[in-house]
Amino acid sequence: MPDLPRPAVAVALPGTGSDAHFARRAFGSACAALDLPFLAVEPDPRRVIDSYRAALDAAARSGPVLVTGISLGAAVAVDWAAQHPESVYGVVAALPAWTGADTTGCPAALSAAATAAQLRADGLDAVITRMRESSPTWLADALTRSWTSQWPDLPAALEEAANYAWPEPELLARVTAPVEIIGAADDPVHPFTVAERWTALLPHATLHTITLDELGSDPAILGARGINALLPRRIPTP
Repeated sequence: MPDLPRPAVAVALPGTGSDAHFARRAFGSACAALDLPFLAVEPDPRRVIDSYRAALDAAARSGPVLVTGISLGAAVAVDWAAQHPESVYGVVAALPAWTGADTTGCPAALSAAATAAQLRADGLDAVITRMRESSPTWLADALTRSWTSQWPDLPAALEEAANYAWPEPELLARVTAPVEIIGAADDPVHPFTVAERWTALLPHATLHTITLDELGSDPAILGARGINALLPRRIPTP
């Protein structure tokens, strides 16, 4: 794991159904404090994964990329890092949801598929109303904003996420860059055991633990924990 200069840019990939606004809140302040160029990717709901990969490929033309991602974004981040070892500076992977292509028991995939079906059957307003009744205010507000902006293509975006093949153990083992894993100890959709497994499978990973209340109070905790831990691991000591 050779020492590298500072990354040329940090790129943030949102989770399923989320948006650049939340990714910016999660990672933007840590990058600003370090005077690090930062891009939060706005997902194209008609081609979510491809839009993430295209943004990373474009960013890599300027130099080493610090890739940050939440949930689905974390999966795409480590997948891209495995495929582009010469272009990745490091990865911050927050709230990983699953390991492996068989997502039969993946809570995040099941939730995405169920929500897509409800949206197709009942429409956006009815589903948002039910979501707000069962979600904490911070999450309800974030999803109301992102779901509204991605409508009417939101069901297709959620179905794409539900069918996504999460990284296999063999792929995780090929990631040579340092990775900061952030897991929420009380998140049933992103089980903490998955964060622990990713940490064990990735060759250069460190695990950080948060709670959903901490995330809801200030999403910037993801950048504070992940980015602030990653850079000292890569910048050579004088």
